[in-house]
Amino acid sequence: MTMGALHDGHLALVRRAAQLADEVVVTIFVNPLQFGPQEDLDRYPRTLQADLERLTSTGVVDLVFAPAADEVYPEGEPRVRVQAGPMGQVLEGVVRPGHFDGVLTVVLKLLHLTRPDVAVFGQKDAQQLALIRRMVADLDLDVEIVAVPTVREPDGLALSSRNAYLAPHEREAALVLSRALQAGSAAAADGPDAVLAAAQRVLDGADPVVVPDYLVLVDPTTLEPAPADQPTRATMLAVAARVGATRLIDNAVIDYPGD
Repeated sequence: MTMGALHDGHLALVRRAAQLADEVVVTIFVNPLQFGPQEDLDRYPRTLQADLERLTSTGVVDLVFAPAADEVYPEGEPRVRVQAGPMGQVLEGVVRPGHFDGVLTVVLKLLHLTRPDVAVFGQKDAQQLALIRRMVADLDLDVEIVAVPTVREPDGLALSSRNAYLAPHEREAALVLSRALQAGSAAAADGPDAVLAAAQRVLDGADPVVVPDYLVLVDPTTLEPAPADQPTRATMLAVAARVGATRLIDNAVIDYPGD
């Protein structure tokens, strides 16, 4: 499932899907339910023709489903929606209230419309991935959710459709996010506190155009804070910041010695 403006990260999902299934369906839909009043729905990039060409070039896509908003929501905004609950009210949910209700509602609709055996999502949107997995488990949906690691530019910047908004100096400044994650990962041998401290030191040296929002160490399944006094087997270092007018997120799984 995508919102279009496809990049190599999306194509990695497509190729992974082709390894898992005989037929690959890609959905392209800019979902209005997940955009807040002050967010970038109107200016979100819509490049359907270029997206179709990129998907065709993979040689593995059987069908592209790119409906209009009035096809997905024929009576306007739905009166009944999926609620993300407490997991949708932390991290990105604090800054974007209601965002994940919109995400889960459209994901559930698209799962019903396409009826896949397997649905593939990127690890970069880790909170979204955790919530979709939770929804599938809690609502007994008959689909397997598969995650694909974050795809990055050679300099480390995580691929995102929103990167297109960045001016050249903002793009350079945005590299502080991946560098903070790298510093935190490198400090894993000294425990969770050291991971956070190392990442924070890098973030503290960011260009003024970068305004950090959060840097946290959480359980990637529940999104609850990871214990500070002992390494845990499954820990995710997550960061979010506004770079100029563009909000970016990134994350890394932290491996502790002996895990």
